[in-house]
Amino acid sequence: MELYLLRHGIAESARPGMKDAERALTEEGRVKLRRVLKRAKEAGVEPDLILSSPYRRATETADLAAAALAYRGKIVQTPALAPHASPFEAWEEIRRRNRQSSVLLSSHEPLMSALMAFLLGNPAMQVDMKKAALARVDCERLDPEPEAVLKWLLTPATAGV
Repeated sequence: MELYLLRHGIAESARPGMKDAERALTEEGRVKLRRVLKRAKEAGVEPDLILSSPYRRATETADLAAAALAYRGKIVQTPALAPHASPFEAWEEIRRRNRQSSVLLSSHEPLMSALMAFLLGNPAMQVDMKKAALARVDCERLDPEPEAVLKWLLTPATAGV
């Protein structure tokens, strides 16, 4: 299975009384996401399924990914991709989608870097998932203990204009 780990783009700062889950993407966040997603499209990224955190900035990120990658399916929201969910919860959610060959996950830090380290078999590994970063990780088997290979990591800075 090809997994695409997409961290949401830059989000607005919380205003007094605003819940963290309600923070939207900024225009700069959208621009940087589009840059990364354009390169992803050029690289042939075609997810069979998009899973998203239910937080607004992640669902907006998933919507942008769906548009950029010509995804026609339904975006599925799951609490397993909320910011402080565990990599194990996210992995179990992925494993339930075992009929898919390519899944894009729209989520947050600290989950995205922790999930990548978990998938690569080294939970102590330090991964720096920038905002709007997209990583491809390939999993040959969907066993309880993941065994994956990092294929590439794209950030807004490396995506160019």
